Amino acid sequence: MARTPSNMLPLGTMAPDFHLTDAVTNDKFSLQDVKGEKGTVVMFICNHCPFVIHVNEEIVRVANDYRVQGFGFVAISSNDIEKYPQDGPKEMWKTAQKNNYTFPYLFDETQEIAKAYDAACTPDFYLFDAQLKLIYRGQLDDSRPGNGIPVNGRDLRQALDAVLRNATVSSDQKPSIGCNIKWKE
Repeated sequence: MARTPSNMLPLGTMAPDFHLTDAVTNDKFSLQDVKGEKGTVVMFICNHCPFVIHVNEEIVRVANDYRVQGFGFVAISSNDIEKYPQDGPKEMWKTAQKNNYTFPYLFDETQEIAKAYDAACTPDFYLFDAQLKLIYRGQLDDSRPGNGIPVNGRDLRQALDAVLRNATVSSDQKPSIGCNIKWKE
């Protein structure tokens, strides 16, 4: 397993817009469609990455816990499906069904959106405030496959809780670690 860290897009960056197709419904979604009243979580994930598989259940728990509190959630897969067909839309549909994703799972076929977000790995998490300014980016928590630390979503949950308390999100943020995004040549 390659261990690629997040690029850590600068805090305050405005969320890049997108218009991508959901692998589950086949509907197009934009940033405005998934935006939450309090904030928006954009996650770059894929189907086959062991780091994503390791945290899938907690991703769904976090989305379910915070969606009802005014946050929008969306997952995007940007991997090259010619070299990694297991990350294509049909397999994305299966992954979303198996894991009970309650958020759109969008396919970034051109990889332009991953580049716009400076995404580097899967999973990679971004939290934008109500005005779509970046206030958190990096890891879900300290757990990684095989390190024995329980998956609890602590880092992302702390950022979401700070928004709910009208507090400043700590700028002490750790990069996510995961498989590199599989870029096209």
